Amino acid sequence: MGQGHSDEHVARNVSTEQLSHELALRFAKKCFTPLEITHFKDVFRSLADEQDGMQYWKEETLCRFLVIPDALGPGPLIYQMATYLGAFPFPSLAPSILTIEAMLKVVVIMTERYGTVLKRGRADRNKLLFRSLAVFDRRMSSVYEKPSQELLDSVRDEETEKVDTRDAVLEEARSQAAGQEPHSALGFAIDKPANDEDEEEDDDELALAALDSLDAIEVFKYDQRAADTKIHHAQIPVDNFRRLLMLLLVIASLNSQESLSRHAERLTPTRVENLKRVADSILWSFTPEQNAGIFYQSFNKIIPASLPYMFDGLNPLFEHFLFSKNIDLSKRKRSSAPAQMTSPTVPHVVDAPLEPLLPREGDILNLDILSQISFFIKGNNLFRRLRPLYLGADAGFSLGSIEQKVFNWRAPSILLVSGTRLPSAPEGTRERSFADSLPAKRFPNGVSGNNSHGKVIFGAYIDIPWKHTYKEAIGGSEMLLFQLSPLHEVFRASSLSKDYLTFTNSGIGFGCPPPRSKNVSGLSSHTALGPVSLMLDSSLEFGVFTHDSTGGGSFHPSATRNSDWQDRFEIENLEIWGCGGDEEAERQRAAWAFEEREAEARRSVKMGKDIEADRALLEMAGL
Repeated sequence: MGQGHSDEHVARNVSTEQLSHELALRFAKKCFTPLEITHFKDVFRSLADEQDGMQYWKEETLCRFLVIPDALGPGPLIYQMATYLGAFPFPSLAPSILTIEAMLKVVVIMTERYGTVLKRGRADRNKLLFRSLAVFDRRMSSVYEKPSQELLDSVRDEETEKVDTRDAVLEEARSQAAGQEPHSALGFAIDKPANDEDEEEDDDELALAALDSLDAIEVFKYDQRAADTKIHHAQIPVDNFRRLLMLLLVIASLNSQESLSRHAERLTPTRVENLKRVADSILWSFTPEQNAGIFYQSFNKIIPASLPYMFDGLNPLFEHFLFSKNIDLSKRKRSSAPAQMTSPTVPHVVDAPLEPLLPREGDILNLDILSQISFFIKGNNLFRRLRPLYLGADAGFSLGSIEQKVFNWRAPSILLVSGTRLPSAPEGTRERSFADSLPAKRFPNGVSGNNSHGKVIFGAYIDIPWKHTYKEAIGGSEMLLFQLSPLHEVFRASSLSKDYLTFTNSGIGFGCPPPRSKNVSGLSSHTALGPVSLMLDSSLEFGVFTHDSTGGGSFHPSATRNSDWQDRFEIENLEIWGCGGDEEAERQRAAWAFEEREAEARRSVKMGKDIEADRALLEMAGL
């Protein structure tokens, strides 16, 4: 009882400012090293403005320090995000002034250094990022959810009430917390010393959860349903989200000591237009044709399913706060006198020439498409790690060329195929022949987005080496099927079926059952297509992508769209890129050399008079 009374007393004497200050101190202690804090302080103070004894950063300062490209125009949006995150964990205090404590919280959240404080990790961060980007307008309703009129009236009434001070609300919240079980009261006593070190982090989690709920307590009188209604009626304006997407595409390959200026230099008008096209493909995943903005429900579904690494570029961008140019660790190493030592720092790395992100660009894969793929495949497996194995424009469109150039690659690979949708009525002999080889088309074409020319880009991530398949398909649980244009969507492997990849004389199939060796009487001779599948015909002239929302095949159906569609298209370009480095390339060269020696040995063998018998003998010998 005495302990509970003490907790109540402590909780009652903690103000909003004290809680925010204590949270910043905990972030500084748990999320950074002393060396990094030294750098952060130097960076902030060297560029800060000062008024009435308070140091702060302006929008211009933040954008200039991060080198946000003017050509993309996301500067005001980045500043808006920072002023919201700087108010954490009190959303209604946003926008905040970017003081040193506010900027510290911004850097912690943007760089995901909160693992010891926010246990839910990325889910918490995505929700915070949505809130930092969103605007709230009661006149706009989500197409996914219709709130009750009673709930909306409750929100409206609460917003008209004036609250004298936020400390009074905190006092009421703490009083209720003190009347609960002791461990609940501890959640509000954020700076209470813990006797049990093993339970300290759990107490931190409870405290932050309580702090995050205080804003909802103030506005909605502890009505969590009303709080949920508010976030579900907030939305990110489409134009703002497009600008952010373009920036995220540019910084996808950024590292923490690399200036964004070298990327900004490549932003020609042509590059900006291409970035806009890629960003629009991603935007259409959020169905902006139905709404003027991005709602939380679609945001919360699509990001984990199809764009799990989209925000990863923010990590190295905001880690620039941890590398100061003003101080140099080398001075400390050269000095032997303690009085001459400077503050400990990590030397700033100058912009040195880096290995290209791609050894060469293909007709499909360029830097922008590569960045788009890095939104769902980790960038460290892509940037400076891809090698062109097969480019149809160079090697010719044939299964034999793919076999020759790809089969000896002993690491994962990525297939990309682009083309133009075929008309509903086949035109010409080749199109009719292709249509006759498929089952009757039951589904309409997929969405067109902003693409009025019927252009499509599909792809697959293959997690094992390629080989011929006969009775059984190959592939593993890490395989992916995806669409990049005109809409971005990722279809992950399912355990219901193992027909991930087939490579036969009939063509290449992803999610398609292996073709039968013989036609069985009474069964259709059409090519079998899986519920969610991509099939390329034997001549590599045509392809078909099928999406049956009922699922049941080797790949899961869309997590966000419940519709059925099928795109039949004429192949224009086909590329296969190997994921790997010099070691994988050397193994491939060794395999090619071995095959060449074997072929030369077979050519040098002299045949006798009975050629067929000699050939059979050589085959038995493995030659």
